[in-house]
Amino acid sequence: MPFSRLPRRAFLQSALGGCAASSALPLAAAAGDDAQGFDEPARRLDLHDDADVIVCGAGPAGIAAALTAARAGARTRLFEVHGCLGGVWTAGLLTYIFDFDKPGLTRELAKRLDDRDARRSKNPSRFVYEPEEMKVLLEEMCLEAGVKFQLHTRVSAAFREGSRLRTVVTESKAGRQAWRAPVFIDATGDGDLGAQAGCEWDVGQAKECPCQPMTMNALAVVRDAHALKDFMSFNGTDEFNGPGGHLTCVEAFKAELKRAGIETSYGHPTIFPVREDLVMLMLTHEYGIKPWDAAAISEATVRSRAEVFRVMRALRKLGGPWEGLQIAATAEQIGVRDGRRIHGRYTLSREDLINGTRLEDGVARVTFGVDIHADSKETNRTKPINNGDFKMKPYDIPLRALIARDVDGLMMAGRCISGDFIAHASYRVTGNAVAMGEAAGVIAALAAQSRRLPHEVPWSEGAAKLTALGQHKI
Repeated sequence: MPFSRLPRRAFLQSALGGCAASSALPLAAAAGDDAQGFDEPARRLDLHDDADVIVCGAGPAGIAAALTAARAGARTRLFEVHGCLGGVWTAGLLTYIFDFDKPGLTRELAKRLDDRDARRSKNPSRFVYEPEEMKVLLEEMCLEAGVKFQLHTRVSAAFREGSRLRTVVTESKAGRQAWRAPVFIDATGDGDLGAQAGCEWDVGQAKECPCQPMTMNALAVVRDAHALKDFMSFNGTDEFNGPGGHLTCVEAFKAELKRAGIETSYGHPTIFPVREDLVMLMLTHEYGIKPWDAAAISEATVRSRAEVFRVMRALRKLGGPWEGLQIAATAEQIGVRDGRRIHGRYTLSREDLINGTRLEDGVARVTFGVDIHADSKETNRTKPINNGDFKMKPYDIPLRALIARDVDGLMMAGRCISGDFIAHASYRVTGNAVAMGEAAGVIAALAAQSRRLPHEVPWSEGAAKLTALGQHKI
């Protein structure tokens, strides 16, 4: 792999002058420690300088960004902390997709899942898919496009020269490695790269939250899925209300849980069909957990996994349709709804949803409603989910919300874009993440190839390029 070495003086100046204050560490010639902390010694890293666009995070937004940048002709690198591509789709075992009825990559993904018979329900907006098939499909698509992706790799630091992001550092089994590119895309979900680069950000309803809760998803095997049809959402109908609808199935499932003597921490426990006798269980809520607090996330993961097994054992004791119920897998990554929202050049707001705002640089049209999960156990008992107490109108996500305000050369895609708490509760679903990733990927490629910054590339140019790629936007 080609690389060059960053001169020591330049690297140290970059580290001292450009690193986010929260991640900056004192540099010392030798290690030392005291009651306040530990001084990590400075060291020289190999610097890889072979990419036009670097995408951090390979969830739905990151995959879309990397694929689109590479298809647009940019040399593209993609880093992912887990052992597979897809993020919440795969490591998170989400299995269902919302707000997917959009032009572009969303339709390509749906078609390619259909070609594998890996999608339940043909509703273009929401459907259930097989996560293992999704893993293989995403790997194949990235290889076809020429994306250079690296798994088991976490972005751990970012360095600026003045206001421009120039270098990121990753941690993996290969140790610490430095990577340079003209344009970076934060698709980490939690806004890790933006925070490391020194961007201002918001989270939840306030800096100390309250935040939306986390959820551990699980796959389970049942003896006869047809026998559970009355409790299984999207099993024959795509409706939310009415006979056989999602909410009807949820209430029927809750009655079975009550009969088993158990109450789940999530007030809308749900079963989704995946394939034949394989189902997905969504049962848990973990409240007040910040996604950058590793200790708290570890505790939440242990609690929620234990809850999944308690529920399984209680249901299995009921016998009948629950006889033989067995957990096949729990998610590698607990599902995070609320992470950092990096400040961009436009902030989507509640008013945009009320007014159905249309914008000239709109890169995606959101049709999914506000979906706020209860922020406490008490609220969960009376109102597990609310819609913000208003009816939203379809609205546009502008390119400006995907471009960092405080750091040049940095874009965002997915739930870490610039928006308030209410707007985030609508655009955070994965159909919108894909559309955002496409927009960020094409603008990043055009900027890098023409030696411009992302905010210097008009959306009309990006839209024209997507049309040429067959990924026409709104």
